[in-house]
Amino acid sequence: MRIALADDHRLVRDGLRALLEAEGRFTVVAEADDGLQVVPLVEKERPDVLLLDLMMPGLHGLDVIDQLQRRAPSTKIIVLSMHSDEAYVVRALRSGATGYVLKDAPGTELLHAIEEVKEGRRYLSARVSQQAIDLYLSSNDASEDDPYLTLTPREKEVLHLAVEGSTAAQIARRLSISPRTVEVHRGNLMRKLGLRNIEQLVTFARSRGLIGSD
Repeated sequence: MRIALADDHRLVRDGLRALLEAEGRFTVVAEADDGLQVVPLVEKERPDVLLLDLMMPGLHGLDVIDQLQRRAPSTKIIVLSMHSDEAYVVRALRSGATGYVLKDAPGTELLHAIEEVKEGRRYLSARVSQQAIDLYLSSNDASEDDPYLTLTPREKEVLHLAVEGSTAAQIARRLSISPRTVEVHRGNLMRKLGLRNIEQLVTFARSRGLIGSD
């Protein structure tokens, strides 16, 4: 089975690779340490399963999932996260993940999760309440009124890089677009979100869990 790894910590990726390759049934075909790298790598390698950290530089894992649903829908996605809060789990599932495994879970659980999602079944770590998740998924979703969902994929990329502290010129180089185009995207996303400055944008990103707190 072909596996891709996306985590910004080298030690985590090395540990995952060792665990998977020791089984003999899995081959790690791609690794990424930045959210912007993940989609093109998955499109190129077409792994069976992607193991994805949510909190990555460049682009948040949830936005990576959204893009992959359109551009590489055959790849199953398992989120690896330290967060057991149901809100995180539900956001991942609604974005299109088919598995959610906590980072402190034993290796055997991750291996089982990979087999489950490859067979088309959903897998959640044992500590995540299935009943609570089902209630979340069956409840009326207020996300239709969420202005973040009105952003284009490019606007989300610009947002993530901006709140990480990148200048327009740096964002332009990362995304292979002009600084003027970056400014246009930044202006559009600020207008859609009803924000006026970068401080408000950073506060918004933290409130959404798109970046960590200080």
